[in-house]
Amino acid sequence: MPPGPAGLGRYVSGTGLVVLVVALVVTGVAAWWTRTRNGAVHTPAPGTGQEDALTPQTVLAGLGVRPDDADLTVVQFSTAFCGPCRATRARLQQMQTSRPGLAYVHVDAESHLDEVRALDVRRTPTLFYLDRSGALVGRSSGAPRPEELTALVDAHTTVQR
Repeated sequence: MPPGPAGLGRYVSGTGLVVLVVALVVTGVAAWWTRTRNGAVHTPAPGTGQEDALTPQTVLAGLGVRPDDADLTVVQFSTAFCGPCRATRARLQQMQTSRPGLAYVHVDAESHLDEVRALDVRRTPTLFYLDRSGALVGRSSGAPRPEELTALVDAHTTVQR
């Protein structure tokens, strides 16, 4: 068999080369899919999860979250070692200064493991967005994309000039 790309032919058989290429393609697709989902804001489908007695709003209320105090309340689950969590927190705190209708609540995920499990928080930062009525208007996992975060906050609050 003639040597393959970069001389791999002496080390990898024809079948092995096919397996290697398939593995690389699958890895590339998985990386692309993860990158497109990272930080994206997802809105819940109407009625999803509201049938249970333990809704996200109930769990968040147990943490002292009071969405009726602001036009939009952003609840962030973070961990101490998370760099994107610190950047997200700083961005939200800065946005609060120019948007009086925005409330920000920080929750240490490591100290609230029952709530983390109940809300299916799998990575940090995870953000929940609640309107004044307490309805969940969105959720994001991973550092939110700045343009999406700004658009969501601006859609629910007014910018102070």
